[in-house]
Amino acid sequence: MYLLLDIGNTHTHAGLANHDGILDQIDLPTQAWKNASMPFLLQGFCQEKRIEQAAFCSVVPQASEQAREMLARLWKKPPFELTCQTLWKVGIDYPIPSSVGADRLANAIALAHYYGFPSVGVDFGTAVTFDIVNAAGNYAGGIIAPGLATMTTYLHEKTAQLPCIEIWEMPSVVGKSTADAMRIGAVHGYRGLIKELIKEIKNEFQLEHLPFIATGGYSKMISEKIPDITCVDPELTLKGLLLALLHSRS
Repeated sequence: MYLLLDIGNTHTHAGLANHDGILDQIDLPTQAWKNASMPFLLQGFCQEKRIEQAAFCSVVPQASEQAREMLARLWKKPPFELTCQTLWKVGIDYPIPSSVGADRLANAIALAHYYGFPSVGVDFGTAVTFDIVNAAGNYAGGIIAPGLATMTTYLHEKTAQLPCIEIWEMPSVVGKSTADAMRIGAVHGYRGLIKELIKEIKNEFQLEHLPFIATGGYSKMISEKIPDITCVDPELTLKGLLLALLHSRS
């Protein structure tokens, strides 16, 4: 059994896997790395299962340091860390490879392995990222924009009267309350952002049929009304991390 950790700015996505794929997963607060509660959360998630090795990709440097030490201590073996030096399956066509987020590299591995290339991952996290694997099978860069929850949280924090809201689908584009008006602006407006970026990527590659694979928190809701998104794969990042780990052990 393997423990997989995708350490993001808000959540740490944890998964249990074997050679065949992801068996179970849970979202844990990344803040738990700072307050020292992460070992207890992970041991509760793993229960009595025998962990052969842990692996992680991280975009939070402080959490990365803690993960290296804590995972080695808990499971008596140094964890596998996905970086541009431990990448598998894809090359990197990027000026400074070390500046690419490790989660984006994990997405690129899974895109190339499961969906072929060229292909594009759309990851709906704290930021929304587009990750492009080009026709040569190389990670070629992408796009970063504010995430959906980030946008609404910013509105709440920077204005006197706009509330903090939960986000869900709105049947109308005319809001009858401040909160509903914000949800409409967020969900419908965000779809417009994603559609426009997809259009520009297709124009740049001059490909009408280009696979776009969505993953991350709001991927299912946002993707439902965007025909150009080929499918939603909630496990995309963990799948890429698992593939890199298995290759490192072979």
